[in-house]
Amino acid sequence: MNEKKVPEKEQKKQVPLRLSPTLYAELARWAEDDFRSINGQIEYLLTECVKHRKRGKDE
Repeated sequence: MNEKKVPEKEQKKQVPLRLSPTLYAELARWAEDDFRSINGQIEYLLTECVKHRKRGKDE
């Protein structure tokens, strides 16, 4: 197989995350609405929060 090796600094990091059952269920519904996996939804939301925080510091 011709698998390309991704440099270690570009590999995604795995982070254990504990969520309440209620929060998990809400994220699961939201992810389904946005056609994302739960992991993808969490990554999207965190990315948006970081962008928002960076914009706030520029003002």
